[in-house]
Amino acid sequence: MSIDSDYILQVTGATAAEPIAVVQSLWSGYGEIVRYRLTGAPQSSVIVKQINPPTNSQHPRGWNSDIGHQRKLRSYQVEVAWYQQWAHRCLPSCRVPACLGVAQQGESTTLVLEDLNAAGFPLRKQQITPAELAACIEWLAQFHARFMGAEPQGLWPVGSYWHLATRPEEWAAMADGPLKEAAGLIDARLNQARFQTLIHGDAKLANFCFGDSGGPVAAVDFQYVGAGCGMKDLAYFVGSVLSEAECERQEAQFLTHYFQSLRGALAASQPTIDATALEAEWRALYPFAWADFYRFLQGWMPGHKKLNRYGNRLVSQLDL
Repeated sequence: MSIDSDYILQVTGATAAEPIAVVQSLWSGYGEIVRYRLTGAPQSSVIVKQINPPTNSQHPRGWNSDIGHQRKLRSYQVEVAWYQQWAHRCLPSCRVPACLGVAQQGESTTLVLEDLNAAGFPLRKQQITPAELAACIEWLAQFHARFMGAEPQGLWPVGSYWHLATRPEEWAAMADGPLKEAAGLIDARLNQARFQTLIHGDAKLANFCFGDSGGPVAAVDFQYVGAGCGMKDLAYFVGSVLSEAECERQEAQFLTHYFQSLRGALAASQPTIDATALEAEWRALYPFAWADFYRFLQGWMPGHKKLNRYGNRLVSQLDL
């Protein structure tokens, strides 16, 4: 299923649509994301995410299997459900792209999305300032508050791309040891938390969009959104931004900022939730969230730079 310009015209009201840049190719050759310039429409451009699963996928790190293929197919179904059923519920404080249209044919899907560059979020970062770090953490807190207690209809029952049930091959590839033995217990502690929300599931720095002059951020890529403890997003995010030394030095600061933001957002939208009990539970689960991702990395890429002393410390202090 190739990109149908007529469909773009239909859902945007444009008189012409011209592809101007490939934003990126999708993981393992599953399609591409293209920016289109529009003529005669309220918006000047849109993003078109075209998903065309290959007959034989080629994983960049050699993880080619039907398990992986089915997981990716499911992830795109989840993303469609997110944009059709959930995205419009987000507030400006947890900004996401609006969905203008979805076309599906077999396993191929076309998503026509708002262009966040044109909406005031044109920057992507590889390194960020303390203020930008705080803005991303605030986005996570606002997102988690917005969907606290939500049933993940159409989404992953357990959010995040690394959760244990979808990664049996990586678990099997782990070296024998305490973390491998405890993987199921760690997963259960997170999944059985009293307080559950929707988590982004891939909240790395590359999936945040920044404005020219600071302020709030926006987020993209909702293939792995689903139910979970918010600490999974926070642990994964800080690990994508901060070095092990920075994680050690700033841990108290970023945890405090997250929970202050979460409390404020809950007070405004869900004041009946016991924010003190939530914070106590989730603070205790922060090392479990880190260990959960650590388990995935040990099987997926044992030499990964995120397998460091900070993570080792958190894993070693778990009460299992």
